[in-house]
Amino acid sequence: MVGSLNVDLTLPVPRRPEGGETLLGEDLRRAPGGKGANQAVAAARLGRDVAMIGAVGDDPEGEWLLDLVAAEGVDVSAVRRVPAPTGHAVILLEPDGESTIVVSPGANGRLTPADVDAHQRLLAGARCVLAQHEVPVDTVARAAALTRGQFVLNPAPGRPVARDLLRRVDVLVPNRLELAAVLERPEPTGQAGVLALARELAGPSTVVVVTLGPDGALVVSGDAATPVPAPTVAAADTTAAGDSFCAGFVDALLDGADPVAAAGHAVQVAAVTVTRPGALDSLPRRDELRLPESR
Repeated sequence: MVGSLNVDLTLPVPRRPEGGETLLGEDLRRAPGGKGANQAVAAARLGRDVAMIGAVGDDPEGEWLLDLVAAEGVDVSAVRRVPAPTGHAVILLEPDGESTIVVSPGANGRLTPADVDAHQRLLAGARCVLAQHEVPVDTVARAAALTRGQFVLNPAPGRPVARDLLRRVDVLVPNRLELAAVLERPEPTGQAGVLALARELAGPSTVVVVTLGPDGALVVSGDAATPVPAPTVAAADTTAAGDSFCAGFVDALLDGADPVAAAGHAVQVAAVTVTRPGALDSLPRRDELRLPESR
């Protein structure tokens, strides 16, 4: 795992505020998070051996995060302490479970290609490396270059991805907004729009898996496009849905599943996640994956 570790500050609100508006929310919650940490812990709870390359600040929050992630069975020996604030995410959580998130990268923005180089053997020996966009793009690119197993990129938050990096990506896992951002296009509308953009990114060696929230996922591989429905559940908090999907997808890949079957497993993991509040706290263990039939 190459990615971010954040302190999540979640504020339940009645709705998203308009520009210049002040809203009263409910009690603020502090919890561990960050896409890298969430995905690492999600994979560890599914029974995988996980090591993480990342950075936290030389502050109490950084120590707190490392202790919590390590307690989940994640090897954090490659997480560097840097003279900067630990990353934070401010999450506005609406009553229907939808969340709006603003991230202050802090130490995550100081994770460099040299940090990745220092752990070449770790990356080269991994069967799969999962990375996200909450660390610098050149760091992600260096991790991809050093990976000998499968490289899975969750381009979140959305930003353009260079073609030379895309050529090194085995599986790209964006949501609709991130899919558009990778190509610097408007957000697609409808499945046809999603499919058209995904086909621009899918190549001979790159599979694109677009997450679609309650509608499941769309797997695009070569000329094939396969929708993967999600179980119907009552969502409480969607904050870590994408992170648990990515971990579930990699979990199935490591068992030899093809991308469509891996996405089927991933939607099950994400469906459990959204029924619980919080980010890292909501991530399920393997024995909790008992859900209704897909619709």
